[in-house]
Amino acid sequence: MKRSLSFKQWSLVLALFAAFSFLIFFWYDRTHQDAKFCAFAEAFFLDEVQANPIHLHYTIDNPSAYGIDESALTLPVYRAGEAVNDVYALSLAKKSLSGINPDALNEKNRQLYDLLDSYLAAAAGVSSYPYFSEPLSPSSGVVSELPILFSEYRIDDKSDIENYLSILTQIPAYFDGLLIYEKEKAQAGLFMSDKTADRVIAQCTALLDRNSLTDGSHFLIVTFKERLQRLVEKGLLTAEEASSYEAEHSRMLVSIVAPAYDRLAQELNQLKGNGKPLCGLAGQENGREYYRALLCLRTGSYRDISDIKQLLAKDLRFNYESLLAILSVNPSLKDMINKTPSLLPEMTPEEMLSDLQSEIGEEYPLIPENVGSAPIRSTIKYVDKSLEAYSAPAFYMMPPIDNICDNLICLNAKDTQDDLALYTTLAHEGYPGHLYQTVYSKRYQEQQNILPLGNVLYYGGFVEGWAMYVELASYDRALDLAKESHPEAAIYYQACRLERQFRLGLYSLLDIAIHYDNASLEDVQALCYCLGIRDSANVAVLYQYIAEEPCNYLKYYLGYLEILELKRQAAVLWSDPGQMTAAYDNMDFLYRFHSFLLQNGPADFRTLARRLAAE
Repeated sequence: MKRSLSFKQWSLVLALFAAFSFLIFFWYDRTHQDAKFCAFAEAFFLDEVQANPIHLHYTIDNPSAYGIDESALTLPVYRAGEAVNDVYALSLAKKSLSGINPDALNEKNRQLYDLLDSYLAAAAGVSSYPYFSEPLSPSSGVVSELPILFSEYRIDDKSDIENYLSILTQIPAYFDGLLIYEKEKAQAGLFMSDKTADRVIAQCTALLDRNSLTDGSHFLIVTFKERLQRLVEKGLLTAEEASSYEAEHSRMLVSIVAPAYDRLAQELNQLKGNGKPLCGLAGQENGREYYRALLCLRTGSYRDISDIKQLLAKDLRFNYESLLAILSVNPSLKDMINKTPSLLPEMTPEEMLSDLQSEIGEEYPLIPENVGSAPIRSTIKYVDKSLEAYSAPAFYMMPPIDNICDNLICLNAKDTQDDLALYTTLAHEGYPGHLYQTVYSKRYQEQQNILPLGNVLYYGGFVEGWAMYVELASYDRALDLAKESHPEAAIYYQACRLERQFRLGLYSLLDIAIHYDNASLEDVQALCYCLGIRDSANVAVLYQYIAEEPCNYLKYYLGYLEILELKRQAAVLWSDPGQMTAAYDNMDFLYRFHSFLLQNGPADFRTLARRLAAE
């Protein structure tokens, strides 16, 4: 006989069905939201990397694996009025992102969601002021950047040669677009000062020097020939093909690229007089508001400017007073610092980098070894003499995200002549600085199957703050190498480190004073005079650099101070009461803290503080 279910049994069945349905819906919602976010993140990543074929070439080694036809990409040529469209484009991206429920994402995707959400908001804040950006900045603009990028453009086969030569043909149109933007800046009353324009014009003439282009001694011709020769040696190119490409390359530089630089210089000369005299952003309408937004985007710090001032001022006072105390007891140190004696054992740059690398695994975690991981290699080279005046003291060329094995550090001989400066610079650029942090992050992301989205979000405060943090720590390592033969190195290196921190802290405060408080050159000279810096010519050069490069020093030094603040937070969270001070010297604590930074960065510091609190 067929029996029906009782009311209690039916209630149980319905409850189980409801629970099962909820679980199915919950599972579907989570997997659906993850899939939706992954699709959005992939599209965002691909849009960003394809926006500029030069940047793509430096970011991805094998574009076809991402479905990208590198040969089809062209330089982004600015069109009239496009600057105001950036905010709209960012708002559309933000709207699309808001259609995804972050609470339904897995932990890795939720963290990426939060990062992107904050980044888009910060970028939109900057884009709200479309004509404050300066793509032709003398220190970091395209005029000086392009020749460096061209000289290091990776050439592995014929297609790379063809893509590179194609980019050269696009330079005139690219520069024409920049000139349209500069004219719009002039109409908005935000064109560069005549002093800045003169510097850019001088670069146009010096970097594409006709004499060296004609006689074949120009660094672009020389480096291109060297790269082709390597292909010939590998059997990927015949000597005849190499010769033909060299001739075509030289012709393009003389007949296409150099004339584009000449025209840019001529047009800038015509635009002179449309800008204000050299001053900070505070001297422009809405300049303070733009500076606040730029500071947040460039440094990743969400502190109020008043709080940043206090943080920098406290650090400056400590370093200044500590340095004065050392100099008062050791008056001969001042001359010693000026003479920069060699106290380290005699080492090549490669040997210095190897020594710094040997420290990895103690207070810094080893780089993850993934399946099939190739060894990490590094090359050190000096920039061409003709570039020394326009190059940073050193820079690390980031490898493609899909081939991080070969890493390049470029040194400027003009700025790395003494052994301590060279050693600490290699710590900054190499181990445990940019090279190590970059490779560790990429390997970790690969190991954890984290989407590559973060590779197109630039967190200058974290990246440069980390490099500054380890650079300053490298003074202790340098002392270990020097003290046996030179006992005086202890006090000398301590003074050098304090002097370095004092200057960077001062320059960071001056950045705020110039761009937010509207400090004039005379104001800056008066402040520097009170602090014992009385070379008015050097102070004028400093003022011009800071006025032209807002937030640059803050990216380095505020980033460093933010990392120290995270370190204090970690000490409170991870140490027993009363043991905070001891934690800073504890190798296990340092290893854990450095692992946290490397595995959670690059990111803004608000996000890092939240993740640290959740550890």
